Amino acid sequence: MHGACPLTQLARGYALRLDTSPPITVLHTEEGELFEIDDTCTHQDAPLADGRVENREAECPLHASKSSLRTGEVDQPPAKRPVRVREVTVVDGIIMVAESDAAPNLPPGISLVG
Repeated sequence: MHGACPLTQLARGYALRLDTSPPITVLHTEEGELFEIDDTCTHQDAPLADGRVENREAECPLHASKSSLRTGEVDQPPAKRPVRVREVTVVDGIIMVAESDAAPNLPPGISLVG
Protein backbone atom coordinates (compact mmCIF):
# COMPACT_ATOMS: atom_id res chain seq x y z
CA MET A 1 0.00 0.00 0.00
CA HIS A 2 1.09 3.56 -0.55
CA GLY A 3 -0.21 6.98 0.40
CA ALA A 4 -2.52 8.83 -1.99
CA CYS A 5 -3.19 12.04 -0.04
CA PRO A 6 -4.31 13.26 3.37
CA LEU A 7 -7.99 12.49 4.01
CA THR A 8 -8.54 16.20 4.70
CA GLN A 9 -7.59 16.99 1.08
CA LEU A 10 -10.26 14.76 -0.50
CA ALA A 11 -13.67 16.22 0.31
CA ARG A 12 -16.82 14.11 0.39
CA GLY A 13 -18.33 13.78 -3.05
CA TYR A 14 -14.99 14.10 -4.85
CA ALA A 15 -12.53 11.80 -6.60
CA LEU A 16 -8.75 11.77 -6.86
CA ARG A 17 -7.21 10.29 -10.01
CA LEU A 18 -3.76 8.77 -9.53
CA ASP A 19 -1.52 8.53 -12.59
CA THR A 20 -0.54 4.91 -12.18
CA SER A 21 -0.51 2.37 -15.01
CA PRO A 22 -3.42 1.94 -15.49
CA PRO A 23 -4.78 5.01 -13.67
CA ILE A 24 -6.74 4.44 -10.47
CA THR A 25 -9.23 6.66 -8.70
CA VAL A 26 -9.98 7.10 -5.01
CA LEU A 27 -13.58 8.16 -4.45
CA HIS A 28 -14.88 9.77 -1.25
CA THR A 29 -18.66 9.42 -1.23
CA GLU A 30 -21.08 11.94 0.25
CA GLU A 31 -21.68 9.36 2.97
CA GLY A 32 -17.98 9.38 3.90
CA GLU A 33 -17.00 6.02 2.42
CA LEU A 34 -13.74 5.57 0.50
CA PHE A 35 -13.38 3.36 -2.57
CA GLU A 36 -10.61 2.66 -5.07
CA ILE A 37 -11.25 1.51 -8.63
CA ASP A 38 -9.46 1.41 -11.96
CA ASP A 39 -10.19 4.79 -13.53
CA THR A 40 -10.76 3.64 -17.11
CA CYS A 41 -14.16 2.44 -18.29
CA THR A 42 -13.88 -1.08 -19.71
CA HIS A 43 -15.97 -0.12 -22.76
CA GLN A 44 -14.11 2.95 -23.98
CA ASP A 45 -11.14 5.05 -22.85
CA ALA A 46 -13.02 7.36 -20.48
CA PRO A 47 -11.95 8.37 -16.95
CA LEU A 48 -14.52 7.25 -14.41
CA ALA A 49 -13.34 10.03 -12.09
CA ASP A 50 -15.03 12.47 -14.50
CA GLY A 51 -18.43 10.79 -14.19
CA ARG A 52 -21.10 10.97 -11.51
CA VAL A 53 -20.95 8.91 -8.34
CA GLU A 54 -24.25 7.92 -6.75
CA ASN A 55 -25.47 4.95 -4.75
CA ARG A 56 -21.96 3.46 -4.59
CA GLU A 57 -21.69 3.41 -8.40
CA ALA A 58 -19.39 5.31 -10.76
CA GLU A 59 -21.07 6.30 -14.02
CA CYS A 60 -18.99 6.52 -17.18
CA PRO A 61 -19.05 10.11 -18.50
CA LEU A 62 -19.54 8.83 -22.08
CA HIS A 63 -22.52 6.49 -21.64
CA ALA A 64 -24.94 5.11 -19.07
CA SER A 65 -22.93 2.13 -17.80
CA LYS A 66 -22.26 2.25 -14.07
CA SER A 67 -19.61 0.30 -12.15
CA SER A 68 -20.18 -0.81 -8.57
CA LEU A 69 -17.65 0.76 -6.21
CA ARG A 70 -17.82 -2.38 -4.05
CA THR A 71 -17.48 -5.11 -6.70
CA GLY A 72 -16.53 -3.39 -9.96
CA GLU A 73 -19.40 -5.11 -11.78
CA VAL A 74 -21.24 -3.08 -14.43
CA ASP A 75 -24.99 -2.66 -14.48
CA GLN A 76 -25.65 -2.55 -18.24
CA PRO A 77 -24.02 -2.32 -21.68
CA PRO A 78 -22.17 -0.94 -23.45
CA ALA A 79 -19.60 -1.82 -20.74
CA LYS A 80 -19.57 -5.57 -20.16
CA ARG A 81 -16.52 -6.30 -18.02
CA PRO A 82 -15.95 -5.13 -14.43
CA VAL A 83 -13.32 -2.64 -13.30
CA ARG A 84 -10.92 -3.74 -10.59
CA VAL A 85 -11.63 -2.58 -7.05
CA ARG A 86 -9.15 -2.52 -4.21
CA GLU A 87 -8.94 -1.89 -0.50
CA VAL A 88 -8.61 1.64 0.83
CA THR A 89 -7.57 2.40 4.40
CA VAL A 90 -6.72 5.54 6.32
CA VAL A 91 -3.55 5.44 8.42
CA ASP A 92 -2.64 8.43 10.55
CA GLY A 93 -4.92 10.63 8.41
CA ILE A 94 -3.40 9.48 5.09
CA ILE A 95 -5.51 7.65 2.49
CA MET A 96 -3.61 4.45 1.69
CA VAL A 97 -4.30 2.65 -1.59
CA ALA A 98 -3.40 -0.83 -2.73
CA GLU A 99 -2.23 -1.82 -6.17
CA SER A 100 -3.44 -4.99 -7.85
CA ASP A 101 -1.47 -7.80 -9.44
CA ALA A 102 -4.53 -8.90 -11.41
CA ALA A 103 -4.77 -7.95 -15.07
CA PRO A 104 -7.01 -4.92 -15.64
CA ASN A 105 -10.03 -5.02 -17.92
CA LEU A 106 -8.98 -2.29 -20.32
CA PRO A 107 -11.10 -1.13 -23.27
CA PRO A 108 -10.23 -2.36 -26.77
CA GLY A 109 -7.10 -0.73 -28.18
CA ILE A 110 -5.77 0.44 -24.81
CA SER A 111 -2.64 -1.13 -23.35
CA LEU A 112 -0.54 -0.59 -20.27
CA VAL A 113 2.29 1.91 -20.57
CA GLY A 114 5.76 0.61 -19.75
